[in-house]
Amino acid sequence: MHLVDVLVQREQILQCNMPDTEDGVAYENQDDEPEAMVEESPADVGLNLKQCEEATGNIDPAWSMDLSTVLRVKTVHISSPILAAKSPFFYKVNVPSLVYAFCIPWFLLLWLVILCIFLQLFSNGMRESEQRYVTLRIHASEEAALMELLNFMYSSTLSTTTPTALLDVLMAADKFEVASCMRYCSRLLRNLPMTCESALLYLDLPSSVLMADAVQPLTDTAKQFLAARYKDISKFQEEVLNLPLAGIEAVLASDDLQIASEDAVYDFALKWARTHYPKLEERREILGSRLGRLIRFPYMTCRKLKKVLTCNDFDPELASKVVLESLFFKAETPYRQRALAAEEANSTYRRFVERAYKYRPVKVVEFELPRQQCVVYLDLKREECAHLFPAGRIYSQAFHLGGQGFFLSAHCNMDQQSSFHCFGLFLGMQEKGSVSFAVDYEFAARIKPTEEYVSKYKGNYTFTGGKAVGYRNLFGIPWTAFMADDSIYFINGNLHLRAELTIRQ
Repeated sequence: MHLVDVLVQREQILQCNMPDTEDGVAYENQDDEPEAMVEESPADVGLNLKQCEEATGNIDPAWSMDLSTVLRVKTVHISSPILAAKSPFFYKVNVPSLVYAFCIPWFLLLWLVILCIFLQLFSNGMRESEQRYVTLRIHASEEAALMELLNFMYSSTLSTTTPTALLDVLMAADKFEVASCMRYCSRLLRNLPMTCESALLYLDLPSSVLMADAVQPLTDTAKQFLAARYKDISKFQEEVLNLPLAGIEAVLASDDLQIASEDAVYDFALKWARTHYPKLEERREILGSRLGRLIRFPYMTCRKLKKVLTCNDFDPELASKVVLESLFFKAETPYRQRALAAEEANSTYRRFVERAYKYRPVKVVEFELPRQQCVVYLDLKREECAHLFPAGRIYSQAFHLGGQGFFLSAHCNMDQQSSFHCFGLFLGMQEKGSVSFAVDYEFAARIKPTEEYVSKYKGNYTFTGGKAVGYRNLFGIPWTAFMADDSIYFINGNLHLRAELTIRQ
């Protein structure tokens, strides 16, 4: 029979102490990868639970074990084969004698293995009264969790059901490498009602626990909850600004973030970083290593990318890198852009994946000579167009010409003459005020089978701030014909629109 002493202390220390016996070696490294299980194990183990109080004040607890005072000792007799089967930690404690065998010739190693197996079989049947002590030192608050863990190793169930208690057991299971208990706790916690507080608590677990495969489903659920809860940042700005780093990362990593544009994501990330990290050096570090990776720079406007280059919050080298990468992405063909996004579909940082922006991204080509002109490309998915019915609108991100901001808007309208729904496209001027701006414009769309842009409407208009102009029935057909499966306007599920704007002299 074997005994394990568990010393419970006020410091958070975990140590396995083996007394000097003929086959005992202490194992203290908790970070080793789980080793393969074997069938041979000692027969019984006794656990001595001891509560200890640290006798010194400013000494590292890891080096002051001999100075601690025992508060309470509790002995638990437990089956060693069960411990060894459920936990690589206890398995390594129970079979330490083989560690030294690798330093000797192979024929001696073989002889020792045979001898160990023989002695093991002999001891199981003839030396049941022999005891072996294993000492574990833990924090006083961990005793209940450890007892729950030991009970789980016997029964595969837990008596506790509260989130905090389950987290304590999860931490104990991680320390003693009981992966089955970690999975069990993770599943129970996922089934409990999720709140912002509990989600942040799960994401605040130690890194060793967060990286465990058994805990990954729990942390994924917590991230999904926060992302869904704060999907529309504009409605919860103060709450999101007060989130810790793990929380804001979960929100900004979401593809479904409902925000005006990636420019707004960039501005919000900067505001959060400046609030939580007032020191420039720390802010640069957190933006460069954490938050900056969640900003999808390729979907920012060129005007905002220019500001990134001069932003002091980013390391200049990093700023140049992300801006250059973004410009190269914008210059790629749509097919290549989709290919780059597909390559990142399962990655953590999805800089080439487009979010569900409130304002749709556009591609803009600007000309200064012979006249100020810009060509704007707007792509809409079939699903986005379908959601416009019966009276919806989709707005593009702003683009600029002659120092003025413009936008495109796609509508589902009622044709005033024929009284049926149809697709309309409009051009609006962003700035409000008394500024007048004369513009020639032309709308075009790609059509099958040539897949070339074909002009659909031309006009001119003198804009004043806040005004818009366009055509209510761009294609001259009812909505049902526009959205039909055989529609000539959807190519691979996308509607490709183009607007040319020229400043009139």
